[in-house]
Amino acid sequence: MAVLIFSLVVLLALSIPIAYSIGISSLLYFALYHPELMRILPQRMFAGFNSYTLIALPLFILMGFLMNEAGITKRLINFCLMIVGRLRGGLALVNVAASMIFGGISGSSTSDTASVGSILIPEMEQRGYPRRFAAGITVASSTMGMIIPPSIPVVLYAVVAQESVGQLFLGGAIPGIMIGIFQFGIASFLAHRHNFPKEEIRPRPAEILKEALVSSYVLLMPVLIVGIVVFGVATPTESSAIGVLYAAIIGMAFTRRLRLPALWRSVQKTVMISSKIMIIIALSQLYIYVLALERIPEALTQVMAGLDLGPVLFMLIFGFIVLLIGTFIDVSPAILLLTPIFLPTAVEVGVSPVQFGIVLVSGLAVGACSPPVGNCLNVCSAISRMGIGPIFVGAMPFLAANVLVMILCILFPAIVLWLPTLLM
Repeated sequence: MAVLIFSLVVLLALSIPIAYSIGISSLLYFALYHPELMRILPQRMFAGFNSYTLIALPLFILMGFLMNEAGITKRLINFCLMIVGRLRGGLALVNVAASMIFGGISGSSTSDTASVGSILIPEMEQRGYPRRFAAGITVASSTMGMIIPPSIPVVLYAVVAQESVGQLFLGGAIPGIMIGIFQFGIASFLAHRHNFPKEEIRPRPAEILKEALVSSYVLLMPVLIVGIVVFGVATPTESSAIGVLYAAIIGMAFTRRLRLPALWRSVQKTVMISSKIMIIIALSQLYIYVLALERIPEALTQVMAGLDLGPVLFMLIFGFIVLLIGTFIDVSPAILLLTPIFLPTAVEVGVSPVQFGIVLVSGLAVGACSPPVGNCLNVCSAISRMGIGPIFVGAMPFLAANVLVMILCILFPAIVLWLPTLLM
């Protein structure tokens, strides 16, 4: 294990991508200590991504791209503007509301950051909001895309942990909504404190109803995708395919902005992103195999049992580790690294795998908005033409909502477990 850890640290210090660092350090371990197993390693790698459930991953990614190309972001923003635009700091509240809805559609925080940010950051800047504030709230609110179902990281965790995707989707619903509500409160407080502008909009109830009807096919999409999984109508993989078909129909028949070139661009982007994730999954199987050979999860469980840590204290320690590691490692490899090490111990001390997964994803969502690695920060930096440092400073008050919800999920597991227990 010393060889594995030391080589991994050295490779990461040399700026080698995390996937290849994991693979090379694992191969070095087998070459030195178990050369007789080298011939079966390709089989282990292939088995890692030869999963029916994993088909949902590229399909959810494609669904998000199709919704972007269909131009639904502007429609969602218009709907949110009619609801909360007339309040103090209206565009900031619209930013949070749009991210909450769009995150439940795309399942991706980076997609949320790019779509909502490209429209709202320039608009907020023109209306007198500080650019740092506009970029910060965009980045922080996008984290709901990783928690509110459907969620791409939750699907990945479900595959690694061999847990129900439907239960995990339901488990993330209340925490994701809580983050949105807390960020609403923070945005409203800062808007009144700094006297941010109101939007000159006074829609009549009939206009709001009309806009809701026009946007209904978009607003109902998360309910459709999650509902058919929860109630056993379709598997998660089948629901992702239904979501792709639904997005294509919306883009072609309703918004009429999804043409063949846009469809082809979406497929190309999906293939590139999915390939990167599959490479990480394949190479991480070598690392997981090393953990199994060295019995690291069992040893960690024995140590924790000797310390007599209860589930709450164990999860508080684990939450701190997730927040720390999430600042240096991207979401997908972090899930693949941390789950096989800590999940067996968590189950042993009485933590539900569903609660464990939602806490893990919630903590990594903060890491996605934290330097130096944060993908959402880099996307927002390209949109706003700001450095990641000022954006992170602007996002910090809103990321506090994420950390608070993560702690509440640890202290009160029912926040995560109530819906899965009720409906499944």
